Parts: sequence; structure tokens; C-alpha cells
Amino acid sequence: MSDPAKSYHHGDLRNALHRAAQEILEQEGLAALSLRAVARRAGVSHAAPYRHYESHEALLVELAREGFEELRARVATAASSPGTQMDRITMIGAGYMRFVASKPGLTRLMFSAQLPNRDSHEELTAGADAVGAEIGRALGDMALGFAVWSAVHGLAMLSLENVIDLGQRRAGLHVLPSRAEIVLRSLFTVPRG
Repeated sequence: MSDPAKSYHHGDLRNALHRAAQEILEQEGLAALSLRAVARRAGVSHAAPYRHYESHEALLVELAREGFEELRARVATAASSPGTQMDRITMIGAGYMRFVASKPGLTRLMFSAQLPNRDSHEELTAGADAVGAEIGRALGDMALGFAVWSAVHGLAMLSLENVIDLGQRRAGLHVLPSRAEIVLRSLFTVPRG
């Protein structure tokens, strides 16, 4: 692995800082994520992050914005799989949960009140709206998309906070995509009768 401090001299400071911030967020949580901690992890001076982020909040907003972009892309990829509407619902749910399982710290940041002044950052509202619109577009029904998004997101947050146990307490978060498929299939299957 290259030395982040040396990478900076090659114009890679922003990426080194960004990587360090992501690692801290996922390994230690939001409470540990400060510009000073990011600089320390990246191996640069404590003043270096201010070259790219005017504040701690600016760093958090960038992480959350990029998270929304990645989540929307994952939903689009999952929704492009062939199959029935129910297959698309379960694939979207599984794709959403794969994101959550791989980036629980980022997921919490994106959707919680942990981000200060959230309402003053339109790009975050737009990012969340884009995820919902992608789900609705993939299902050809915005109301159904909203219902699926609400169900899978609620399941994700309840699981992340260990309010419910879908097997993640013992086996880990990697079980969430398959559990989401089961829950969504039972929730959105219309009984015949």
C-alpha cells in the first residue's frame, strides 16, 4: 500500500482523506470521525484536511451524498435483473441490504439525524429522492416503489440497531439480503383466494 503522506505530494490527498474517513466511519463509528482523526489515519498534518473540506460537516455531507449515489446505482443494477415484478422487488431489497450490510456506518449517517444541519443540504434530499425514484421507476409504479423502499429501509434500520434479529446477531450482517428477500416476498405477494 502506498504511503498516504507521499500520495498527497502526487495530488492524491483528497482520496487519501476520503478513504481514511470511510474506514473510520465503518470501523469506529461516527463519534470517532473528526478531521483530526482523518488526518492522523491518512498520515498527513492536522491542517491538511482543510484543503479539501472546509469543516467536519462538509466531509460528512460528501460521504452521505456519495453514499446515496452508490445506493441508487446498486438499486438500478439489482432492478435490471430479468424476472417478474416480485423478482424485481426481492432483487431490489437484496441489493439495498447488500449496501447496508457492507456499509452500516455510512447507512446510519445517510439516514439519521447524526448529520448536523441535514435540511440545509439539498444534495442529500435529492440523493434520497433519487433512490426512491429509482425503485419506483424499476417497478413501474411510484406508490409500490415507495412501499417497497419503506419496507426494506425499515427492515434495514431495525436490523442495524439490533431491534429485531434476522440472524445478524449471530451470523453477521451478510445474512440481511437473503432475509430481506424472504420478508419482501411474504409482504408483497398477493394471496390467492
